[in-house]
Amino acid sequence: MITFNNIFQEKYAIQSHPYFFKLISQTIENERYKEGEIVFIFTSDEYLMNINKQYLNHDTYTDIITFPESEDAEIISGEIFISLDRVIENAKKYEVSLTVEIARVLVHGILHLLGYNDKSIEEKKMMRSKEDYYINLQPNTFGELFHVKHI
Repeated sequence: MITFNNIFQEKYAIQSHPYFFKLISQTIENERYKEGEIVFIFTSDEYLMNINKQYLNHDTYTDIITFPESEDAEIISGEIFISLDRVIENAKKYEVSLTVEIARVLVHGILHLLGYNDKSIEEKKMMRSKEDYYINLQPNTFGELFHVKHI
């Protein structure tokens, strides 16, 4: 079961679309795993920075942190924290729509739960290649799907 939660409601109201659920499910299926309990938690830069410091001893901003929770090697479960501030900034920086950047970070989080890393240059290339593959495998024909409304 895939769930989207927004714990940063004082700044953003979020609406999602079935496209994202299908993208995530298809990524998991194509990697030959089963979908377990996966929770995406949308936060702020500051909230994610605190998690980064507390659990990973990193004093940097990041767009995503994943916490695998599966007890069965065939089932993917976990929590994926995503900074909406960072995703919005990255969409502008890379000149892509918010939908494309959200899709990329969702797949990126799933790939981390599947065991992929992005520490080395080679790992980053592999991760980007897989992100591109899955985003293109499940094309978005609906336009801008992930609406972030400033409150």
